[in-house]
Amino acid sequence: MKTVLMTGAAGGVGRFLRSELKGRYRLRLSDRRPLSDLDATESFVAADLADMGALEAAVDGVDGILHFGAFSVEHDWETIHQANIVGTHNLFEAARRRGVKRIVFASSNHAVGFYRRDQTIDHRVYPRPDGRYGLSKAFGEALGSLYADKYGAEVFNIRIGNVGVKPLDVRRLSIWISPRDLAQLCAIGLEHPAIGFEIVYGMSDNARAWWDNANAARLGYAPQDRAEDFAEEILAVHSADTGDPLADAHQGGAFVTAESVPDPAGSDPA
Repeated sequence: MKTVLMTGAAGGVGRFLRSELKGRYRLRLSDRRPLSDLDATESFVAADLADMGALEAAVDGVDGILHFGAFSVEHDWETIHQANIVGTHNLFEAARRRGVKRIVFASSNHAVGFYRRDQTIDHRVYPRPDGRYGLSKAFGEALGSLYADKYGAEVFNIRIGNVGVKPLDVRRLSIWISPRDLAQLCAIGLEHPAIGFEIVYGMSDNARAWWDNANAARLGYAPQDRAEDFAEEILAVHSADTGDPLADAHQGGAFVTAESVPDPAGSDPA
């Protein structure tokens, strides 16, 4: 059984993935916040992404990394810079120093959020971040490309839409991914033998998708869940996303106009 480090393990996505990946890997869970509800295949190591020494200790001896540690919504530059840019660099550099090659990076749809909803984009489009948060995710992808080309890292970037047990509104009918489908992508990122540098979209089988996820399918991704199964329920309540024409025209939604986005406890970005 492979040992996998998961950063950001105390977050909402981390909780989903712990459940979905239980028994498949020995999970070394890492966060600034302690975790106490560990099972026999889990361990915990406290590490701040700003602390290179702590990160080197956290990555030592693992077979792969699920990097989900980050500030997860739009905020001021200093917050985003420290957590998502300095922190992501430290994670990649710690992995390089300790000889860990396989990294699954939790990127975001907000790295390309300024594409319009009447466009279908694939993994080859250039980044069009919709804010500082999206910019930090575009940076993480570019950093992964550098480490893949220069140092031989094996980097699998997942541009995540929104993770949850079901989509919550109109926009999420296009970008939603179920926990088990995200876990499948993570497993592909950790185990596929031919990963050099790849970008895929983190979405389930969504009929209203704005993304062509053929690159994920090429690597074996076969989503099990469909956003459209929830469409009737959602459309009975919601007719649009925000009512802001600019936000509702672009894939990033409210992030394209917001200077900050609330981070409700237990939620994850969309």
